[in-house]
Amino acid sequence: MIRAEAADIPDDGAPRTPDRLRRRASRLLSQLTVRSDRLITEGLAEADARKWHYAVLASLLEHGPGSQAALSRRTGIYCSDMVGVLNELTERGLVERTPDPEDRRRNIITISARGRRRLHHLDKVLDDLHDLLLAPLSPTERDQFVQLLTRLLDHHARS
Repeated sequence: MIRAEAADIPDDGAPRTPDRLRRRASRLLSQLTVRSDRLITEGLAEADARKWHYAVLASLLEHGPGSQAALSRRTGIYCSDMVGVLNELTERGLVERTPDPEDRRRNIITISARGRRRLHHLDKVLDDLHDLLLAPLSPTERDQFVQLLTRLLDHHARS
């Protein structure tokens, strides 16, 4: 569960962080990112999964089969790390590797039926975790928050 660090809130309940820091979007986003990453990482670990598992399975379901390099570009996972992620997913029967008929040196990765079921389960796990993360916001505010974050990220991805 997300909570303030003990150093941030003294016994009297007043925040110790200076107001000028609490008004900086960059600092707020950074602190929320740390808390969000912890919540999601721990929650997925309880479901015997990792963020990278989810990213690869989601990419395969949404965009179809692809090479390791294509999956790396789609998910932002380094190529060197992608091999380990795909090994884990293959061992669990969540993805299948087959040689690319156009280039035998390359494998094509496909999500399996078991991988689809696992992805749907992880969607539910993440929905619950996001409910915890965004608990103080109404459903409308949650949608607005995600839209604003998406707009910011899209803007900075272009520049």
